[in-house]
Amino acid sequence: MSSHRLQRFAGWLAGLWAGVLLGVGFIGAPAGFASTFPETAGRIAGRMFMQEAYLSLGLAVLLLMVLRRIWQQTETRGSVLGADALMLLAVAFCTVLGWFGLQPAMAAARGGQGAMSFGALHALSMALYATKTALLLVLAWRLHGSRA
Repeated sequence: MSSHRLQRFAGWLAGLWAGVLLGVGFIGAPAGFASTFPETAGRIAGRMFMQEAYLSLGLAVLLLMVLRRIWQQTETRGSVLGADALMLLAVAFCTVLGWFGLQPAMAAARGGQGAMSFGALHALSMALYATKTALLLVLAWRLHGSRA
């Protein structure tokens, strides 16, 4: 596959991934809390965010492989950690910190344990999720450009 097609595919994949994040975080979870009991909605939202975290890690690896292939085909010299790769790694970092770092702390805070309140941890988690979504939208926009 040509580097131009790979870049278009990478842009499409990043855009689709961002759409999943928007759907889960800004449509699915709020709709659950608006339509059912908070405990039930919290369990459903937690399940959606867990599945999104694992999907995000898998897509980050896939997209990094596609970007590496583009760099190989275009014989790009210099650092392989260009802006696109750094954004992708930042998305993966936000995912790991948000789900595997903050989620256990939020569960403990819900039970009255931990140094931070559930509300503070939830706000931090939401900020990470919004940052991850914004980074993916920018990455999709950058990859749809005609640089390759």
